[in-house]
Amino acid sequence: MRILLRLLLWLLLLLVLLVLLGLGVAPLLIDLNPAPGAPSGQSVAAPESRFLALAQTGADDLTLHYTAEGLVADEGDRTAFVLLHGFTFNVFTWDRLFGTFAGYGPVVAYDQVPYGLSAKPVPPAARSGAAATVPDPYTKAAALEHLFALLDHLSIERAILVGNSSGGTLALEAARAQPDRVAALILLGPWVHSKRPNLPGWLARLPQMQRVTLLLARHLGGSSPLLDYSYADPSRIDERRRQVSGVHRLMANWDLAWGALLNRSLTDPVDIAQHLGKVTQPVLIVTGAADQIVPVADSTSTARALPNAQLVVVPGCGHLPQEECPEAVATAIDNWLRDAGLH
Repeated sequence: MRILLRLLLWLLLLLVLLVLLGLGVAPLLIDLNPAPGAPSGQSVAAPESRFLALAQTGADDLTLHYTAEGLVADEGDRTAFVLLHGFTFNVFTWDRLFGTFAGYGPVVAYDQVPYGLSAKPVPPAARSGAAATVPDPYTKAAALEHLFALLDHLSIERAILVGNSSGGTLALEAARAQPDRVAALILLGPWVHSKRPNLPGWLARLPQMQRVTLLLARHLGGSSPLLDYSYADPSRIDERRRQVSGVHRLMANWDLAWGALLNRSLTDPVDIAQHLGKVTQPVLIVTGAADQIVPVADSTSTARALPNAQLVVVPGCGHLPQEECPEAVATAIDNWLRDAGLH
C-alpha cells in the first residue's frame, strides 16, 4: 500500500511539473511573425482620409489617421468636436453621428494608435523584454500627447471631447491635463471604474506574457468579437459596419502592435475615478440600458462624482449607443448642448 501511495504521489508531482512546464513553454510556441498587409494607412485609405506625422525621438514618425469636416485653413481660436473611439474600434464608429456633430460646427475623428489606419509601432521594449530609451507610444501620457498634437496641428484652441468607452477615459484625462483647452465632455458608456488586472512590470515583460497578450490581440482584432458583445441586438450590425471594424487588418504588423498595447495596459492602471471631482467642465453621459461592458450603475456613479454632469440612459441600447441608437443619442446631445448654452 505504501509503495502504491508513493507511486501516486510521484505521479502527482510529475503531473504538476508537466503543467508548470507547459505553462512556461507553451506560450513561447506562439508565432511572432507579424501579420501581412500594407506598409501604411495612406496606401489603403479612402479619399476623405487625412494623415498627420508625429515626430518621435529616436524612432520613426507616428502617423495618425483622421477625418474632419468644417475646418477652415488658418482659422484659429475655434471650438471643435473631437471624437475619441473606444478599445479595439476606430473612426468609423462615429459614422452615424458624424453629420450630427458637423451640423453644430467643426468635427474631427481620429484613430488612436495603433487602431484603424493609424501607425502600428512595436516599441523595442516590447520586442526584447528589456528597457529602452525610445518613448512607448502606448502610455497614458503618449495618448494625451497625440491628442493635443492633433489639436495643435488643426489650430483647434478648445474642444468638446466626445469619447466612447476608453475614449471617454482619455477625454476625462485630457480635461484634467489641459482644462483650458477642453470646453465640455460628451461621454458614451465611459470606462471609468476599471476592473482589469494590473501586473508588476517585470511580470508583464516576460516573453511568455508578451506572447499571451499577442494571442489575445489576434483574437480581438482578427474577428472583432467585441463588436457583437457591445450591441444589445447584434442583428443591427450591417455588413459594412463589420467590414470597417476590421480596417486595421489591411495594414502589416497590426497584431504585434495590438499585442504591445495590450501588454502595456497590464501595467497602466485606470485611476481616473479618483479624480472626477477635479473635472469641472459640463459633462453629458449617455449610457445604454443594456450595456454589458460598462453597467448603468457604473455610469450613474461616474455622473454623481462629477461636479457638473447630466446622465441619459437609452433603452434597448448597448455599449455603442452612437452606432446602435444614433437618433436617441443625437436628441440627447442636442437637448444638452442647448441647455448648457453650447449650441
